Amino acid sequence: MATGDELKAALHDLVDRDYTFMHICGTHEAAIARTGLRSVLPEGLKIVMGPGCPVCITPQGEIDAALEFVEKGCIVATYGDLLRVPGTKGSLESCGGDVRVVQGIHKAVEIAEKNPDKEVVFISVGFETTAPTVAATILARPPANFSILSCHRLVPPAMQWLLEQGEASLDGFMLPGHVCVVTGYEEYEHFPVPQVVAGFEAEDILLGLLMLVKQVKEGRHEVENAYPRAVDREGNRKAMDLMYEVFEPVDVEWRGFPVIPKSGLKLKPGFRQYDAQEKFGIEIKHVEKHSGCICDRVLRGVAQPTDCKLFGKVCTPRTPVGPCMVSHEGACKIWNLYHVRHL
Repeated sequence: MATGDELKAALHDLVDRDYTFMHICGTHEAAIARTGLRSVLPEGLKIVMGPGCPVCITPQGEIDAALEFVEKGCIVATYGDLLRVPGTKGSLESCGGDVRVVQGIHKAVEIAEKNPDKEVVFISVGFETTAPTVAATILARPPANFSILSCHRLVPPAMQWLLEQGEASLDGFMLPGHVCVVTGYEEYEHFPVPQVVAGFEAEDILLGLLMLVKQVKEGRHEVENAYPRAVDREGNRKAMDLMYEVFEPVDVEWRGFPVIPKSGLKLKPGFRQYDAQEKFGIEIKHVEKHSGCICDRVLRGVAQPTDCKLFGKVCTPRTPVGPCMVSHEGACKIWNLYHVRHL
């Protein structure tokens, strides 16, 4: 692969107008901010953030549902990133219930095995990267006192929504390397825009941007792979087969988006005994936004964190107003960490 300097020079030679590309991965945003990559790009080349943080796109209604499980006396197991995301009545961190941070679903199952007299609910978030592991655990038939709140999301339907709206005036997408390791990129090929799968080193991202610019200039729209050391077109078929053996697509709301058809995952009928919503009769409700937080606009790529009047003032990692300041994959927390003040 060309060096970073060579890739930068090639980009500066090619970019002769304004280009806007969107990435859909919190790890891409962290890499871009950490390396100061935006500062070396040509003036007309812009890369914006999309809905690539699974914690950030989890709507407030699902956070409120997690708090209801606490109220019902359940042990709630969750990833640490979800602890401080504000719900209508506080957060999992502040609720005073039995909330335990785990590194994955297997640890939540261990809690259920050690506490057979207690109901344990795992708040199961993530894209196609984490859903297959959850599916494999459900197939292993965990104990009856264990269930999950499925907050999983699928990336392609969100891309479809973004393209249909045309809100961010995008020239193309940098596809998420982690997701594509599992899914491959075949299902992205029907989108009529330039797309490149990219890795997470600065050179990977620069190469991805160069390939995107070339597609636009040449009038092409296809999926190219700038991350072949980890991704191929087919992906991990075994993982995907596991996921769809246990889950089926469902229409769900994303934070900052309306209900997007077939963009979530729910347990199939044969596994509904592990569906915490059905088990406890909890409804996930839509919650209207009332704060000045603009996480919704950041997740759609039409605003950046520093456009928010709350950023770094009222809203900080210690006192987050919105989820993008909570998760390590959230744009606001990333920009706060690396002191990014403008594009």
